[in-house]
Formats: sequence, C-alpha cells, structure tokens
Amino acid sequence: MILQKGVAPVCIRDEIHARERQSLSQYAALSENTKGRDRHSNLCDLRTEYQRDRDRIIHCKSFRRLTNKTQVFLAPEGDHYRTRLTHTLEVCQIARTISRALRLNEDLTEAIALGHDLGHTPFGHAGEEVLAKVCPHGYIHARQSVRVVEHLENSGKGLGLTWEVRNGILCHSAGQDAETLEGRVVRYADKIAYMNHDIDDAIRAKVMTYEDIPIVFREEIGRAKSDRITYFVQSLVENSSDDIRMSSRAQQLYDELRQFMFQNVYTNLTAKKEEGKAKMVVHRLYEYYADNPDTLPREYARIAEQTDVHRAVCDYVSGMSDRFCISTFQTLFVPRAWASN
Repeated sequence: MILQKGVAPVCIRDEIHARERQSLSQYAALSENTKGRDRHSNLCDLRTEYQRDRDRIIHCKSFRRLTNKTQVFLAPEGDHYRTRLTHTLEVCQIARTISRALRLNEDLTEAIALGHDLGHTPFGHAGEEVLAKVCPHGYIHARQSVRVVEHLENSGKGLGLTWEVRNGILCHSAGQDAETLEGRVVRYADKIAYMNHDIDDAIRAKVMTYEDIPIVFREEIGRAKSDRITYFVQSLVENSSDDIRMSSRAQQLYDELRQFMFQNVYTNLTAKKEEGKAKMVVHRLYEYYADNPDTLPREYARIAEQTDVHRAVCDYVSGMSDRFCISTFQTLFVPRAWASN
C-alpha cells in the first residue's frame, strides 16, 4: 500500500483497475481478470499484472540481446538498419496505437509486443531454418519465445508471466489466433512493422529502388513509410470490434505487399548473400555442442541432464546474439596465432 501523509493508504493498482472498467472496451482484457501466472507472485500495489509483465520483459537478458540479433540484413554496414530490438520497438508502437484507438488494454498489448521475439535465433530466419532442421524437437521462434519466458530466463526460473501475455507471444506469428484481442493486434502489428521498415532497409541496401514498388501500393497505400503504416492501422481501427480485422481491400493489399516483399527482398540474393555462411556457423555450433555437451555453460548443462542434450543445445545456440555466435565460432574453429611466453 502507498502511504500518504495524513490519509489512508492508497493502492494504485486498484485505481487502475477501476479506470479500466470505466474506460476500456467490453472486448478488452481487464487486468483484474487475468487467468494468472504459471507460479505464484504477490500483487504489486503500484502496477497491474500486465504492467509487471512488461517490466519483467524489459529488464530480462533475452530482451537486451535483441539489439545484436539480425532482422533481415546480416551484419549490415551502417547504423540505421533495423535489428531485432528496433523491430520489436516498432511493433510495440504500432500495436499500442491500435489498442488505444480500440480502447483495448494497452499494457497487455505492450507486454506481448515486447516479448514476441525473445526466442529468435541469431541471424534471423536463417538461424531458425537451421535449428528447425537439425534439432529433433524442431524449432519455431514463437514457441521458443514462450520457452524463454517460462523456463530459461531468471536462472531457469522463468519470468512468471501471466497466461494472456504468454498466449499472445505464442500466437503472434502463424497458426492459432491469440485468445485476447490484444494478442491479435500484436500479430497484425508485427507484419505491418516488418513489411514497412524492411522496405526502407531494402532501399538503403540498394536491394531495390522506390520505383520497384508496384504503383498500386504507392498510390493506394501511400508513398512514405508513415503513410503505409497509417493506411493499415486506420483500416484495422475502422473495421475491428469483437475481432481484429481490416477491410477486404486493405487485407488484399496487405497480403499482396507481403508476397511482394518475400519475392523481392526476403529471398533476394543480394540481401541473402551472407546467409549461407550464417547457416554454416549455426550448424557447426549446434553439432559441436551436441557432440561435446560437457562444454555447455552450467545452466544449459543442467537442462541436458534434466531433459536431453538436443534441447539444451538448441536453447543455448538460439539464445546467442549474432556477435556472440560469430565470436564463439571463431574461438572453437578458427586457429589463433601461436606465441611463446
């Protein structure tokens, strides 16, 4: 309880709950109605449960590592290419804008958005493809993100997040829809963010020019990045109520733009020229630690003992940043100059 001089104790959390009941949509996920955490945690007088989840994610190690994980372009030369962290922040901003306009729970939306890519591999989807092939358990980054917050963070104790946040993280990519509208907002925001910021990065990298973008997108969606984002966000806000949806025309353009990006950027040989090397690095590291589990850090050696070696190796390698992945490869496989003392 918060003590104020001369007055009764105040619980800020209860005040926020009351404001949510008064101001949020009937379709919003109220903080006081959460299904709870995977382990007990005393309530906070200052913050709701979703606000606490947001804070736990921001302060965790996996979130900090996103700053050195690839978004699309591997090891780009220049300060302005997106990383997995800047992508996450852009997703968060777009998702919060949509949720605020629809009077959904902005705190829940923010927590899901900040945590949605915690399980991404080094070197983006190139690393994910390798682990999906070599690990007997398979690999899907959305599932790994949940594993990170449930089992890997906090020295194996996990972050103890609410069910709604974990469900939103799990369902942000493909397959089953999230149970909450806030989670479904993040799913749209993720794609809106990466399609539009990847256009910027692709033009910066000279993978394509602005004129390569089909004229239908330039004329109907918008010529500037902010115009394109606004177009899709506006359509979501105008057409959503009990579910999150765009107009049929906006959805068509959304799908066609995503297809255009896959054909012209995500599979472009120039953009992917270093991808083969990245895949080789991830593959070699996986094989090395699978053959030498005694060299795993203690926390992952414990996972190997409790579950199996492949689960532990996949957890360790997938959590590496690009920089640490390359450094570890060099230490293990690149000869060093010999020098006498």
